[in-house]
Amino acid sequence: MNVATLIDSVGWTLLHFLWQGCVIAAATALALRVLRKADPVYRYNIAWVGMLACLLWPAAELSLRLHDGGAAGAPLRLADAFLIGRAGATGGLLAFLQQHLLWIVGFWAACAVLLALRMALGLIWIGRSARVKVSDARLQASVSRLALQFGVTRAVRLRVVANLASPLTVGWLRPLVLVPASLVLGMPHELLEALLAHEMAHVKRFDYLVNLGQNVVEILLFYHPAVWWISGRVRDEREQIADDIAACYTGEPRTLARALSELEKMQFSRHHLAVAANGGDLLARVRRLVRPLVRPEAQALNWKAAIPVLGLAAACFSLYVHAAVRTGIASAALTSHAPVVDFKSCTKPSYPQHDIDASHEGTSTLGFEIDPRGRVLHSAVVRSSGYASMDAAALNAIKLCTFQPARQNGSAVAAPMRMQYVWTLE
Repeated sequence: MNVATLIDSVGWTLLHFLWQGCVIAAATALALRVLRKADPVYRYNIAWVGMLACLLWPAAELSLRLHDGGAAGAPLRLADAFLIGRAGATGGLLAFLQQHLLWIVGFWAACAVLLALRMALGLIWIGRSARVKVSDARLQASVSRLALQFGVTRAVRLRVVANLASPLTVGWLRPLVLVPASLVLGMPHELLEALLAHEMAHVKRFDYLVNLGQNVVEILLFYHPAVWWISGRVRDEREQIADDIAACYTGEPRTLARALSELEKMQFSRHHLAVAANGGDLLARVRRLVRPLVRPEAQALNWKAAIPVLGLAAACFSLYVHAAVRTGIASAALTSHAPVVDFKSCTKPSYPQHDIDASHEGTSTLGFEIDPRGRVLHSAVVRSSGYASMDAAALNAIKLCTFQPARQNGSAVAAPMRMQYVWTLE
C-alpha cells in the first residue's frame, strides 16, 4: 500500500460519511422519538448504538478499500456512484473531488490533530488536578460512605480545586472526584452530598472511560454535525441516568433537585473530558426529579438540532441529482487515468445524404463505457443533435473505435466516458 492509495481510501471514506452520518442520525432520531417517554437507559443505549455506527461504518469501508488496494469493489463502486453520479471522465464532480482528495484529507488530518491536542491538554490538566493535596475530611468520609453504599469496590479519592464550578469525576481505575472550593464554602453539606452521590453514579457506571471513547469519535468525525448531535444526546441521557441512580440510592430526589437548581444559578463551565454534575439540561433534570412520574416533552426531539443534519442530507441529495444521468451508475469506477481514444481506429461517421440535402447540422453527445480491454460498451445518446439519423450514424461510428483503457493503481479498469460528434456542412 502506497501513500496515494491511503489518501484515496481515506478521502473517499470521509466523503461517504457525509451521507452515511445523515442516515445514522435519521435512524437514531426516529428511535429516540419512539422512546421519548421510556426510561433514559433505553435512550442512552440507542444513542450509543448511533455513536458506534458512526465509527464502525466508515471504519469498515476504509478497511475494505485498503484491502482492495484502493480499488473500489462492487458495493463501494455503487456507493461512489451514489455520491458523485455517472459524471464524465474528463471533468465534473468526480474529477473535482479526485483532484482535491489530498487537500480534503490534509484539512481533516490537521483539524483532527488540533482536537487531539486539545484532548491531550485536558488530560494533562486532569493529571495536575489529581496531584492537588487539598482535601476535606468530612467530604472524603461522605465519598467513602457513598462508595460503600453504591457497591463501588475501588478507592474513590476527593480533591478540592479552586478553579472549578461543579463537581467532576475523572479516572476509572483510581477514580477521583474534584469538588470546587466555592461549593465547599457556600453550599449546604446535604446538597453537596447529593451532588457527590450523582458523581458516584458515574463512578459505578465507568462513565469516564466511556466518555473518553466518545471524545475519540468526536475527534475523528468532527466535521459532521450528526456526530455532535448524537454525542450530545448520549451526554444528556447519561446525566439523567446518574440522577436516577443517585436518587434511588439516597432516597432524596428533591434534595438532588435543589442542588442542581443551585448549580443552575451559577455561571459555570464544563470540562469535555470529565463527567460533571452540571451536564445536560439542568432545568429538565430538576423537573424530572421533582415530578418523576411526569415525562416532560422536553425529551422529544429538538427540531433546531436537526437543521444541520437535514441541510447535509439535502446537499448530498442535490449533488447526486446533479451528477447522475441514467441507470447503471454502479459501473462507474474512480480512475486515476481517464480513457484515451485511439484516433487511428476511429473513422469519421457517414453524413446521412438526406440530412445533407436538408442542410441539417447539430451535435450528437454520446455516453458509453470503456471496458478494461479498451472496447466500447453500452453506448447511448445523451444529448441528441435533433436528427435521429445523424445520432444513429454517430453511434455506429463510436462502436468501431478503440481506446486506451482507464487505469487505477496501474491496472486497467472500466470507466465511463462521453464524446461529441459535431455535424457541420462545409
